[in-house]
Amino acid sequence: MLPPFENIPFPDSKELPECLGLVFADIPFAPEDRPAPPYCVPFLGGGEDEVRSGVLYGHASEFYLNSYYPVINGEQGDEAETYDPAAPPSDDDCRRRLKEIWGYDDFRGIQLDIIRSILRGNDTLGLMPTGGGKSITFQLPAMMMPGVCLVVTPLISLMVDQVEHLLRRGIRAAAIHSGLSREEILTILENAIFGAYKFLYVSPERLASELFLKKAARIPVSFIAVDEAHCISQWGYDFRPHYLRIAELRKILPCPVLALTATATVEVVDDVMERLAFRSKCVYRMSFARKNLRYVVRRANDKVNELLHILRSVPGSAVVYTRSRKGTRELAAVLNQEGIDAHFYHAGLSPLDKELRQKDWMAGRVRVMVATNAFGMGIDKPDVRLVAHMDLPDSVEAYFQEAGRAGRDGATAYAVLLFNKGDRTKMRRRIPDTFPEKDYVRGVYEKLCCFLQVALGDGRGVTYEFSLSEFCRRFCLFPVPVESALQLLTRAGYINYRDENDETVSRLMFLVTRDALYDLHFLPREEDRALRAVLRLYGGVFAEYVQIEEKRIAMVTGLTGDEVYEALKALTRRRVLHYVPRKRVSRVTFTLRRLEREEISLMPDIYDTRREQYVRRVESILSYAETTGVCRSRLLLDYFSDPSAADCGHCDACVSRRAFDETASAIEPNCSPEALAETYASILADGTPRAVDALPHDGIPSAVHSAAVRLLVADGRATLDPATMTLKGCEA
Repeated sequence: MLPPFENIPFPDSKELPECLGLVFADIPFAPEDRPAPPYCVPFLGGGEDEVRSGVLYGHASEFYLNSYYPVINGEQGDEAETYDPAAPPSDDDCRRRLKEIWGYDDFRGIQLDIIRSILRGNDTLGLMPTGGGKSITFQLPAMMMPGVCLVVTPLISLMVDQVEHLLRRGIRAAAIHSGLSREEILTILENAIFGAYKFLYVSPERLASELFLKKAARIPVSFIAVDEAHCISQWGYDFRPHYLRIAELRKILPCPVLALTATATVEVVDDVMERLAFRSKCVYRMSFARKNLRYVVRRANDKVNELLHILRSVPGSAVVYTRSRKGTRELAAVLNQEGIDAHFYHAGLSPLDKELRQKDWMAGRVRVMVATNAFGMGIDKPDVRLVAHMDLPDSVEAYFQEAGRAGRDGATAYAVLLFNKGDRTKMRRRIPDTFPEKDYVRGVYEKLCCFLQVALGDGRGVTYEFSLSEFCRRFCLFPVPVESALQLLTRAGYINYRDENDETVSRLMFLVTRDALYDLHFLPREEDRALRAVLRLYGGVFAEYVQIEEKRIAMVTGLTGDEVYEALKALTRRRVLHYVPRKRVSRVTFTLRRLEREEISLMPDIYDTRREQYVRRVESILSYAETTGVCRSRLLLDYFSDPSAADCGHCDACVSRRAFDETASAIEPNCSPEALAETYASILADGTPRAVDALPHDGIPSAVHSAAVRLLVADGRATLDPATMTLKGCEA
């Protein structure tokens, strides 16, 4: 028997009578034949064995039920909307929806091929370059199929950005991430069960949650979209173990899967399909060639001055990548001193700082973002004119993905890699830093147990807060190899190390009595509102520290999150209260009891094989930087086995080769050694070392050629080492 709902007074707040068993949905929606109501709520009724659901729409002073159908054991009943993959929508239908929702007249590249495949119910892998329009390939078919599209993506910023874009288009979407409370997550999952969303974004870590898996079994999922799918492959450059849980999720949700990535070698492609349990292989490849992107490797001893020269030569928005957090801060300071507006960005910043800096850069209020590789994934800024790398990335895949963030609007853009001799030494040093010796890893495990005071045979299932800096200080260790050792121990299954992924909860306590608050006069508006909200929302704040949510205070006061933060900090400075913002903390969970040092074993697939792969990737990026005379675009596309590889005509290698040929053709056969030496100097001025025999000398007497080389060396203008010539002042 369904509970009555006629003539219920429409609530002023978003809380509905609990007796009705209603769960509120954040996103209002209505069928096309009805006017949009001010609110809508999923409806739940029926007995224990049969759950009936629908959508209740509120108008004025009453609710009415729409789209009512039974849901039994997580599956829709006969009255639910059905979809037949054997008779999918036509191409014209797809184009019509594309125009209606996104305003585009037609698809790009392989977008339609991927959409056709997923509409037919096929497991599909799409390889598309950065900026190739991956989101359309899962968003459009999801709009043409009943149910919820479950999107697995690794970054919160990407989730939030895409959800905001969908909501602005009137499409129901939600995201579940670590920034939400358990109650908020539960509400979103319940609403997804009732069909309140077309898209539900989750992080791969969420797939390990018992709550999520239990609720996911009841969500009518149309298909699973896996973004950054290369993360599931142990052969890939950015392997993330939590992605492996997607195959387990498919056992709960027997629906198609669409995997998308911008970087994958042939080896990774096969591994992705196997790890995702594809029923049959189905791959669509789009050429990775970017005709508007100019790849440049610039040899420079003084990288900062070279970067300043480049930024002054190339106008427009830019991203500058560097390896260290300290490097981002210092380089941004230099750019600002030189009159170039810049922010720095890295994983150690607070969520608020990240958001504000990203918004400034996206809006063009700041021209340059100096960042570690924590920045960029999912950032949809089409007019980036320059991506520069101060340091070599760990792999060609990482470089290609980061460089590809330039020029998404199709206009000319530059990807510049600054390189010198010292970079080879630095890259080689990364190998033992990333894969320290096995005995070193065992030693870190033993020291970790002592540091956390875990007795032999104890610790299983226990989680500890962990300070990497304090650990390294106590045992006189360097943090980089220690962190790598912890990651290896995590992959081997002995511990679970989470590097600042979780945040503590903010808390505060009043430093004055309640009566003393009456003596506070003329507080700034933001501080007054925040103070009143805290008093209204939280009890016990005069006796002890109480956990608070800035987001909740912001909703009550109408302030933004950063305004609440600043207001509480100001009240702390006034000694009215003590506000402790949430902070990011690392945690270690012992998945097994503590073992003896000698019992720690790193299997080949955890250590030896992955180390060999890492060494190959390091050598590949070094080869890219050091190779001269070969088109940069061709080198990159050959790495990914892209059949469209061809000379681009615009990279530094192509331009240099063209200039070389033009200079060589202009040399007079009877020129003097002095004139030939000047010609050689102009060729070497680009900083590229060249073999003596590679300098143009066709038709030139060998004595004149040798004399010209000797002149440059004797004048101190060039060096010869041993048969390679470099112009002084241009060597890197």
